[in-house]
Amino acid sequence: MAALDGASYEILPFKGTEDAVLAHVPRNVALSVTTTEAKGLRPTVELASSLARHGYRTSPHIAARLVRDRHHLADIVAELDDAGVRGLFVVGGDAAEPAGAFADALSLLEALEEMGHRFDDVGIGGYPEGHGSIARSVIDTAMEQKARHATYAVTQLCFDPATTASWAHGLVARGVTLPVRVGIPGAVSRQKLVRISAGLGLGQSARFLRKQQNLLWRFFLPGGYSPDRLVGRLAPEIGLPGTGIAGFHVFTFNELAKTEAWRQRLLADFESARRSR
Repeated sequence: MAALDGASYEILPFKGTEDAVLAHVPRNVALSVTTTEAKGLRPTVELASSLARHGYRTSPHIAARLVRDRHHLADIVAELDDAGVRGLFVVGGDAAEPAGAFADALSLLEALEEMGHRFDDVGIGGYPEGHGSIARSVIDTAMEQKARHATYAVTQLCFDPATTASWAHGLVARGVTLPVRVGIPGAVSRQKLVRISAGLGLGQSARFLRKQQNLLWRFFLPGGYSPDRLVGRLAPEIGLPGTGIAGFHVFTFNELAKTEAWRQRLLADFESARRSR
């Protein structure tokens, strides 16, 4: 499917991740590197920098609540710039209390602009189903404010294509015209996806996965989850008037070999179908 030709991958900064990327991910696949409160920013910055030196386009997640102050932010920016990292993905972060001056993504985005950063791509998160602990009105207002400082948005996981499409149309109607990359899980086992989804602050999709195990056939094929259904339903939305959907962002959960094999299969199937027309 042509929509996956420009898909980006999200990876976790764990031991062995770099080797797995080098072994299985082509260098034309853009990568974002997550960050967690437990591990802090250091593993994220180091992995993004190292992979950039290998020729990958990387965007580390910079969690505002883990940045101590403007000096700390300036050091991070300088380190990434030295490594040739040309993108950032800015999130508020899950820390209960901010480490310093930045309580949310907007304050960090504003500081980056005041510093005159040189990143080509700046991403922010989108929430088609809302957030488990933040009111919808607050999320919508924050999205409009953050969009002024960003170049694209990536949605959180949502297993209902209609909900994602409606949310994307609503963004444009409110004047937010950022390109939207729809976040989808890669080729991940059903057990791993249920376990991880339950902790991501999702809305109805997470509750569905936890409580409606007897209906999992809607989303999980025999032998594991397949994202084909989500891609197939959302691909026709790409480029339509009134929606900013521009492509897909794949949450790999570090299942890189399986996810890349899945992507290549769909690309080959699409090319075969195109040639047979």
